[in-house]
Amino acid sequence: MDVKAKIIDEDGFGRTITRLAHEILEKNKGSKNIVLIGMRTRGVYIGERIRDKIKEIEKFEPNFGVLDVTLYRDDFRTRLKQPEISVTDITFDVNEKDIILIDDVLYTGRTIRAALDALMDLGRPHTIQLCVMVDRGHRELPIKADFVGKNIPTSINEEVRVNIKEVDEEDSVYLVNAPKN
Repeated sequence: MDVKAKIIDEDGFGRTITRLAHEILEKNKGSKNIVLIGMRTRGVYIGERIRDKIKEIEKFEPNFGVLDVTLYRDDFRTRLKQPEISVTDITFDVNEKDIILIDDVLYTGRTIRAALDALMDLGRPHTIQLCVMVDRGHRELPIKADFVGKNIPTSINEEVRVNIKEVDEEDSVYLVNAPKN
């Protein structure tokens, strides 16, 4: 990993999770109608932390689910040679709920479009709101996050790496040079 800058350290990561939880609660006037859905992989861990923070604040634990969008991606057959398909685990009714869809990085918007298709196959939510740790720009589709941990403008030759302790042994966000192909 060719690091250009460390954007968020462990303390900043925790503060960002706290702020996102408060913003979600404020916009939705509490936690009673929200459900949280984390996108595999890092969105799941970010979502679990937001759920825990909401539980701490509200003394109420919203339902939490896991979404895998591999089969909904528009590049499923062309880009992914041997796709790793995981399990979607949403065991609650999404109808008339305010879904908070959580991911680590918002980039082109294509993964979120796939997630919207997958969620609509599960029911008819009241709203779907997007929460991301980082928005790095370069959208190809008209998708905008409702809750953003950090906006990091990038060049096309850069990437944003969100590290999670459960996967990467540290909580951090790095700006890195994109690998040359």
